[in-house]
Amino acid sequence: MTVAPIGPPGPPWALLAELTHGCPLRCGYCANPVELVGRSAELDTGQWASVFRQAAALGVVQTHLSGGEPLLRRDLPGLVAAADTAGLYAQLVTSGVGLTERRLTELVDAGLRSAQLSVQHTDAARAEHIAGARSAGAKERAARLLRAAGLPFGLNVVLHHGNLDAIDDLIALAVAWGADRVELANTQYHGWALRNRAALLPTRAQLEQARRKVLRWRRRLGGDLELIWVTPDLLDATAKPCMGGWGRVSLTVTPDGTVLPCPSAAALPDLDPPNVKSHRLDWIWRDSKAFNAFRGESWMPSPCRDCALRTTDHGGCRCQAHALTGDPARTDPACRHAPDHHLVADLVRGRGGAADDPPLAGRRPAYVYREGAK
Repeated sequence: MTVAPIGPPGPPWALLAELTHGCPLRCGYCANPVELVGRSAELDTGQWASVFRQAAALGVVQTHLSGGEPLLRRDLPGLVAAADTAGLYAQLVTSGVGLTERRLTELVDAGLRSAQLSVQHTDAARAEHIAGARSAGAKERAARLLRAAGLPFGLNVVLHHGNLDAIDDLIALAVAWGADRVELANTQYHGWALRNRAALLPTRAQLEQARRKVLRWRRRLGGDLELIWVTPDLLDATAKPCMGGWGRVSLTVTPDGTVLPCPSAAALPDLDPPNVKSHRLDWIWRDSKAFNAFRGESWMPSPCRDCALRTTDHGGCRCQAHALTGDPARTDPACRHAPDHHLVADLVRGRGGAADDPPLAGRRPAYVYREGAK
């Protein structure tokens, strides 16, 4: 079978704007890097406004205002207004901690279009154990405020050993809160999640049971609630395309202005990611070393370069390849065809990886909680 080569990327459609790494929660699966950007190094309102204008000119249509916790930015209404003025659909990604009726009114008046609210568990004690902070009550209040304001919102649930068994309750909670969608995203093991892999990695039985429950809920609800299931590649033996392909559909701007092809790419060696303080987004997207490092096919090793899946999985996750093999250019070990797939198989069986990784059936270690950004 002849497979067409991967062509050059078009314009990006999404911008993840990490406004701050500060956060009231300390989740052990946090997607932020282990090396957090301090509050004093964050882009100011004017700099973010310039980013939004450049993003819109580049072709971006939607921005996710994220963190950390974006509500910690006092200028958040001004940032929402800047994104809206630039012509971007602005969505807030929040823990809900700090959201008040007055604050929400300001954000909606500024142009906020929708929100994503994170949830760790339906049981308050378990949720706060996972988050490392008191937050369950704030999330329920935030959901009530979002629904009262008529703002579309979804629940984001990062799934792992500590909450996969609560899938039924989590979906029922979304129905009770009036959410429009639920994203059930199995943990990706980068950054803080990599540190906590032994505590977070589920068993295969847990995963299969949860998958069956999601299918039953989809049949039961029809189209009344959108249920997104983000597959766990480590247990599925299938590589997922990195953010739709490295530097192909979206870009991330970190709190200090560093621009990345994906939120976890800062951990890769020799990437030399550019910064909006010294380069324009159009140059970064089209010409920078960081965004071209793993585009196309020329970088691909065997068996990727000869595999028909290369046009759909793009070689898998570069950050995961680096985390497991030390080389971001290796075939993602999550793929069953990868020469290093035994590393993933060993992890799932409870062997290999970090020296203190216990068997999955044994006693789980305590979470190493995310540290705050100063």
